Amino acid sequence: MSLKMNKEEVSALLDKEFPQINHGGRCYHIDWVEPGETQMRLKADDRHLRPGGTVSGPSMMSLADLAAYVIILAEIGPVALAVTTSLNINFLNKPGPGDLLGHCKILKKGKRLIIVEVDIRSEGQEDLVAHATATYSVPPQAN
Repeated sequence: MSLKMNKEEVSALLDKEFPQINHGGRCYHIDWVEPGETQMRLKADDRHLRPGGTVSGPSMMSLADLAAYVIILAEIGPVALAVTTSLNINFLNKPGPGDLLGHCKILKKGKRLIIVEVDIRSEGQEDLVAHATATYSVPPQAN
């Protein structure tokens, strides 16, 4: 199974179509993309923190949704209109200091829907910080 877009191509598409995700400085990075999975990185800074100094839930949700979008683009090609239809996230542990890593895998790839899961960890830590599942709707021309 081969990818339709590599890491650099997906990154360039995100920069073009969604420059706002890195407004204020680049914080979301694609570590790698392989068939059926990817790893995204959030270099959390002050704009991602909530009171108490922990990474906010919305920042982790963004990491999960972005990781899902990245693997879907890599799999189906430059279809900017693939959209999230659902995102469920469970926050499990307080993130440790440093980067957050979102490891995303495709669970099911249908003609119109793609379902993924995302495990979020603090870099260097084994315990999950959060676990998410997402479903994306894919326009018909993408298949």
